[in-house]
Order: sequence, then structure tokens, then C-alpha cells
Amino acid sequence: MIQRIQTVWLFLAALCAALTYQFPFYTGNKINPTNAQVQTYEKLVASSNFLLLIFTATLTVGAIIIIFLYKNRKQQMWLTVIAAALAVINIIIYFTELKKFVSGNMSLTSVLAFAIPIFLMLAVSGIYKDEKLVKSLDRLR
Repeated sequence: MIQRIQTVWLFLAALCAALTYQFPFYTGNKINPTNAQVQTYEKLVASSNFLLLIFTATLTVGAIIIIFLYKNRKQQMWLTVIAAALAVINIIIYFTELKKFVSGNMSLTSVLAFAIPIFLMLAVSGIYKDEKLVKSLDRLR
């Protein structure tokens, strides 16, 4: 389990997803919903929106669970593809939240959110290579 490269990719994806709770994706001025004249300085983190909270928690826990499905590679691969799709949806939700800000800047730590689907797709590649290797060994028997 540990010696497989996809375990490392899945762990890094889970780590990046967990770090998005602490580090901001975007920082800037947001209009106060009660008083339109007042702007407040806020950080957009994974816990600032309910959808972001749910998707990021699902990605974090899902990637850790997927690591332990190493005996069923087909299921592991499909769940990793689904997690990658959730990661892309998570990034789309981040960008829709940016519309609520008047001004601000992308944080350097926004790279963490973009790294999650990359790590997941690298894990899919590793799982596919393992599956292909096992099938070729089964033919030799």
C-alpha cells in the first residue's frame, strides 16, 4: 500500500484539501450584506461557505478512504475520478464566491486548491498502470 505511488498522490491531495481550511484562496474587501456602504476585509477559505465546507471535507475524507481501497483497484480508480470531478467543482465554487468581493488579490496559497485535482489525476494514472500490470501478469499464468 505505502510503496505504491498513487498512495503518495492521494495523501498529498488530502493534505492540500485539509490545508485549504487554514490558508486563504482569496483576500479582499467584501460588501457587507446589511449595509451596502460598508466594506469588510475578509479571507476566502474553505470554511467560509457551506458548499465549500462540504466539498472540501468530502475531498479530504474521500482521498484518505480511497488510499485504503488498494485491494479493489477498479473501485479505487473510479472513486478517484469522482473525487477529481468534485475538486474541479470545488474550484468553480471558489470562483463564484469571488463575485462577492469588490476588490482583492488571489493568495499564493490558492495553488493548494488547484493542486488537488492534479494530484488526483496523477493517482488515477498510477492506479491504471497497476491495473494494467496485474492484467499482463495474469495473462502469463
